[in-house]
Amino acid sequence: MTTPDIFLSYNREDQAVAARFAEAFAAEGLNIWWDTALRSGEAYDEVTEAALRAAKAVVVLWSPHSVVSRWVRAEATIADRCKTLVPVTIEPCERPIMFELTQTAELSHWTGDAGDRAWQALLDDVRGFVGREAPAAPINKAPEPVPAKPGERGGAPSLAVLPFTNRSGLAEDEVFAFGMVEDLIDALSQGVNVRVISSSSTARFRSGALPDVEAMGRELGVRYLLEGNVRRSGSDLRVTAQLVEAASGEIVWTQKFDRPLAELAALQEDLIGEVAAHLDAKVYRMEMERALKKPGDHTAWECTMRAFAAIRQLNGESVRRAIEEAAHAVAIAPDYGLAHALLADASAIAYMFLSSDNPAEVARIRHHIDHALALDAESAAVLGHVAGALNYTGQAAEGLRRARRAIAISPGYGLAHQIAGIASEMLGQPEAALAHLADFRRIEPHSPYQHYALAWQADCYLQLGDWAAAEDAFDSCLALNPDANYAYCQKAMVVHHFGRIDEARQLMIETRRREPSATLALWELRTIRWHARGPARDEMLTHLRALWAATEGLA
Repeated sequence: MTTPDIFLSYNREDQAVAARFAEAFAAEGLNIWWDTALRSGEAYDEVTEAALRAAKAVVVLWSPHSVVSRWVRAEATIADRCKTLVPVTIEPCERPIMFELTQTAELSHWTGDAGDRAWQALLDDVRGFVGREAPAAPINKAPEPVPAKPGERGGAPSLAVLPFTNRSGLAEDEVFAFGMVEDLIDALSQGVNVRVISSSSTARFRSGALPDVEAMGRELGVRYLLEGNVRRSGSDLRVTAQLVEAASGEIVWTQKFDRPLAELAALQEDLIGEVAAHLDAKVYRMEMERALKKPGDHTAWECTMRAFAAIRQLNGESVRRAIEEAAHAVAIAPDYGLAHALLADASAIAYMFLSSDNPAEVARIRHHIDHALALDAESAAVLGHVAGALNYTGQAAEGLRRARRAIAISPGYGLAHQIAGIASEMLGQPEAALAHLADFRRIEPHSPYQHYALAWQADCYLQLGDWAAAEDAFDSCLALNPDANYAYCQKAMVVHHFGRIDEARQLMIETRRREPSATLALWELRTIRWHARGPARDEMLTHLRALWAATEGLA
């Protein structure tokens, strides 16, 4: 019998799913052994046990059916003893207690997409057991990328992190440089703004001089390449990273990070977070700019990026543009869950900021929410925007639940943390809200939505009765975005609380000048929607009404 790369352990009730995994592994050139016959109550036959013990990797598919199967449990136990166990969850379940602490791949959502990040991560793990790298075509035979055509969905940009160069020449720095790449890939993979390919695909470039950048980008199928090096300088370690656009070879971002060498492990964790945060924000902004500059024939993904760019300003005109772009994305790709989620989110922002109570509009937004979830309920990006739409239409409890699910799927997705914070604030849980907002600010320190998080942070302080901290947060919000009209209005109320009447009136005059069409009734409704029930909200409404009366005709 040929020694198998993979032994596939499963319950017969899951045979259709097992077949999907078997076919996908075979398509990757891996030799797989699996028993397609229905299992009986008999003990292992010699062939089955021989294959189990000979396999380089034993992939166990955990499901409600397999966790109660003594045959699958026995196969997993033998694999664990042989150090060949690769467990995978294919349906939510409680694994046998002895395997609860074993790192398990989560592929309950997987339907066979070869580009799925979780599937690619599983492939990398299996190849590590088997001792094979991903197959690669020669550089000179790689096909040219096909330009996007009208009507295509498109998708998040892809990036390859190349092996970092150790310029110190010390063995411990070689280990550090290798670890930087692995941890960077892991950190970037937890977000949703960029697709990162596995390190096994770039390992062959571990040499001094890099080959032709454009050809390498074509071979790897990526838009961006990240390269870097580590070098000691006295008692410090310097990490230099630069982002290269593969098609042009242009260096679009470079950064140096210097840290003392005293605690190398903490240094690596610190640097990973900082590099990943800079890089994710840079790619996000470049994709927005790229989509905005493109004259026409936009893909659905490019329309969503144009919508993201518009939403940043959070004023009436920009939100309307965001709705138009998201609707265009839906028209291009009606089965694109993110487009429906973003249309729901943009429409809900417009509802919260610009509309009176309207059950029919809430129902329309809910239709897009449900459609997005029906199309892609396990996408962190879809869940994040769905959660935002739920928050802004008075459904914060469900919004918090969806945001938490997005965080569970993609812990590095900053927007989900922000949305969870907003939901918690709306539900009258200011301490929990502040924790989520702090996570967002830590994960995405360069996000264009930092000003918005600061405004919600201020609202949490108001719930806690800390008006001084709220004023500081509103000041920070306005420093980042001087056009944030909602912050002028709310700061006016806070200043009025402190008895600085003239300053409060000037802020309210500025509020009314910036948005002359907004009425007192609309500002009252916004205040009620923003703030959880409680003394702070009632006092804010009192200040709002007094300032409105005092500035009538002055804007």
